[in-house]
Amino acid sequence: MAEQKLSSKEIFELEDKYGCRNYAPLPVALSRGEGVFVWDVEGKKYFDFLSAYSAVNQGHCHPRIIATLKNQAEKLTLVSRAFYSDQLGKFEKFLTGVFGFDRLLPMNTGVEGGESACKIARRWAYEVKKVPKDQAKIIFAENNFWGRTLSACSSSSDPTCYQGYGPFMPGFKLIPYDDIPALEAELQDPTVAAFMVEPIQGEAGVVVPAPGYLRRVRELCTKYNVLWIADEVQTGLGRTGKLLAVDHEGVKPDILILGKALSGGVLPVSAVLANNDVMNVITPGTHGSTYGGNPLACAVATEAIKVLLEENLSENAERLGRVLRAELETIPKSLVTTVRGKGLMNAIVIHDSIPAYEVCLRLRDAGLLAKPTHGQTIRLAPPLVITEPQVKQCAGIIKQVLTDFKK
Repeated sequence: MAEQKLSSKEIFELEDKYGCRNYAPLPVALSRGEGVFVWDVEGKKYFDFLSAYSAVNQGHCHPRIIATLKNQAEKLTLVSRAFYSDQLGKFEKFLTGVFGFDRLLPMNTGVEGGESACKIARRWAYEVKKVPKDQAKIIFAENNFWGRTLSACSSSSDPTCYQGYGPFMPGFKLIPYDDIPALEAELQDPTVAAFMVEPIQGEAGVVVPAPGYLRRVRELCTKYNVLWIADEVQTGLGRTGKLLAVDHEGVKPDILILGKALSGGVLPVSAVLANNDVMNVITPGTHGSTYGGNPLACAVATEAIKVLLEENLSENAERLGRVLRAELETIPKSLVTTVRGKGLMNAIVIHDSIPAYEVCLRLRDAGLLAKPTHGQTIRLAPPLVITEPQVKQCAGIIKQVLTDFKK
């Protein structure tokens, strides 16, 4: 018996009636994706300019990644970490080689990567730095976003993220983003274990720090014997025009968190990478995950990284990001007050006279999907497989939609 095909309206109603209302999606019901495009249930085609918050850097349903998924799914999907599998060690060797670290901790979601990094940093503080028991502090930047767990909420400066979820995790401290004097003032506290920061703040609206910021972060964390945790869940894996966003300044964190595009947008997989002097504080029984390092995720993630490297997607993002920003800069300042970003991680700030959500609805009607974040900011982050003609076509759509507001 054929499955009943639902309309977009029926899909909206189903989620509204039976789902937890923890999201307010743009009203479009998608059923298929390929490359930079997605299609709704009625068959309308759209450019995807969100890429599942950078999880789909390699494009929707990349044939190499899907073939790997099918091949591994027919052999072995999960054994837990109670046993070895033939995939995990190979994955760990490959990824540590690509990023230049000694060891890898496999997890599932980006927020689990962040949680794991904080646990590693605290344990390192007690065992290596000799911070007194239960006094270790972790510093975060204001307007950070790394998930929705209680720890992530505890480190947030956004009331919509943390209100109603206290009491909060102790030992967390917030400082302004892109503020080196504020960072150095905190790092002088001998109980500080780590500073965790996004190289570019994504959820805050693609906020790019001043040149040299990451280099100074590295220098200061080294000076004060504090671990630098780079949250590259969104910024990593080609999105900003380099394999990692920290590569723009030629610096290396003590702990690297990866997620999202690590799986090519196929299934949850994340990783925490560090060298022996940091990672070896974790011993058997002190941290784990049933699905972390499962054979299916390992095979898919390995292929996802190979696609990024072999198809030169970082280079494509760097080149086409410049093209996109140049095109967007031609939009009058009376419509777009700011254009910012690196690679294909970009945002525009819409003039206060124009409602950003309404812009996104009209972009949808014109065949381009994007969402606002933090008021008047709209993120623009297509899959990295986009072509130059497509970038220019999409910039034209954005310009036309905004121009129509003034008519």
